Order: sequence, then C-alpha cells, then structure tokens
Amino acid sequence: MTAFAPSALGEFRAAYPEQPVLLAHDLCDHPLLTLDSLAALAGRMRPVDVEYNRADLPIGIDPAETPANGLSIAETIRSIEDNGSWMVLKFIEQDAAYRALLHETLAGLAEIVRPATGEMLKLEGFVFISSPDAVTPFHFDPEHNILAQIRGSKVMTIFPAGDPRVVEGTAHEAFHAGGHRNLPWDNKLAAFGEGFPLEPGRAVYVPVKAPHWVKNGPETSISFSITWRSEWSYREEYAHGFNRMLRRAGADPAMPGRFPHQNRAKSLAYRAALKAGRLIGR
Repeated sequence: MTAFAPSALGEFRAAYPEQPVLLAHDLCDHPLLTLDSLAALAGRMRPVDVEYNRADLPIGIDPAETPANGLSIAETIRSIEDNGSWMVLKFIEQDAAYRALLHETLAGLAEIVRPATGEMLKLEGFVFISSPDAVTPFHFDPEHNILAQIRGSKVMTIFPAGDPRVVEGTAHEAFHAGGHRNLPWDNKLAAFGEGFPLEPGRAVYVPVKAPHWVKNGPETSISFSITWRSEWSYREEYAHGFNRMLRRAGADPAMPGRFPHQNRAKSLAYRAALKAGRLIGR
C-alpha cells in the first residue's frame, strides 16, 4: 500500500534524488491528519518534540530572534486559525499509530530509492500546522523529504542543492557541526528559487540540503512531511565534516560533490578521524 499512484511514482523516479518535483497523493482524508487528531497527538508528545513560534516572520531570520507566541502547545493548536503561529510536531513515528502511517506512506518508494541512493534509513515524520499567511524562513534539511499538503495551501520556494552561489560551503560545515538549519537571506538569491504551489492532494519532493522557504495561503495549513536518510546523504554530511577539519587546519577545500562516489574519499576519511578520536578518548 502506498499514498502515491503509479503516475506519481513514475514522476518521482524521474526526479530522484536531485530534482524537486510535484506529486499527487491520497492522504487528505486520513483520520490521523485531522486537526483534532493532531491536537491529541501534541498532547501526548514530549514538549521538546513540539516546536512553535509566531509566524509573521521575514524570509531570513536569526533563529535566536524568532519570537515566541506567548501561548502553550494546547492553546496554540486550538486557536491556530487566528493566533498567527507556526508549529511542527517532530518525530511523530514515536507514536505507534503515526509510525504505521509513516511506513505506509513510504511504501512503494523503496524500489525507486534503493538503486539511486541506497537503503532508506532513519525514517522520520513531521507535521506542520500553520496559521494563515505564516512564513517558514529560509533553511535547509539533511534528509530526503516529501511534503504532502493535507489542508490549506502554501508555496514552497526551492533552491538548487549544493550551489555555492546560494549557500556557501562553510554554512554546510557549520550546520553539520551542530549549527541551526536557518540560512542567511539576501534578496539577490530570489532569482535562483522556483515556487512549487501546494494544495490538498499535492506533495513536493525536496532533495537533500536543497534550501527552501515557505509562505502559507489565506487558510490554516496542515502538511505532513515524510523523510528518510540514505548512505548518500550521510556521505554528503561527512564530506562537509571533513572539509571543516581541513579548513580548521588552514586548507581551503573544494565543495563536496552531489553524487555518492564523489564524496566517498572524504566521507571515509572523516569516519576514520571520528573513530580515531573516540579511541583516543577512551
């Protein structure tokens, strides 16, 4: 069973892993994705796994300056239609029912993913609940991601992954060393982005580390994000980690490539360095 029709799977196959693409899905009427069900889920989640704040934000913002909305989790979700907030329920696979939903939604993708980037690893789910006109600032994520729109509408503007004109290599390195996902914004970057309009029944595939920002439409929005890692995504991460080591040693390393074999040497070197560090620590 899968949430994606054969035609959508064909479009995904043609785009994966490097090109964003719109896909049709059939999750809109799923009982676990109603606002009432999500409010119940939020109530039994660990507070650390619920992130929320005011939603009237600029495209680029220092995460330390992101304003709180002054409400509790329960108050935020109950009044989401008019409180001007943005909320994400993280790692919903910790709940058995939502774990089953995540795995069912990903079913059918493995045979497409495996030949290109290896086994699907670290399957995780996120639900975004946002007030009308909410903005999710410019950022990137380390996972392969399909964002399915359940309620309301939004436009996700996606930028090329791995393009140093959009995000410098040092920003990747800082992120993988524990930095925040938000990225610095300059209006000159707008020319590199492509807008993907989402409405109920539509989803978009977002490649690993493809920078993006989101603007909600005039109604409350619910979006379901299904994500996975791959050996390829880990190689990209470790290659940036190795570059950070080289830079701290005074070198000026080239930006890692966007294909698995291009990052193999740096990835292996970084893993070896990490292992050596752990052994020395012991």
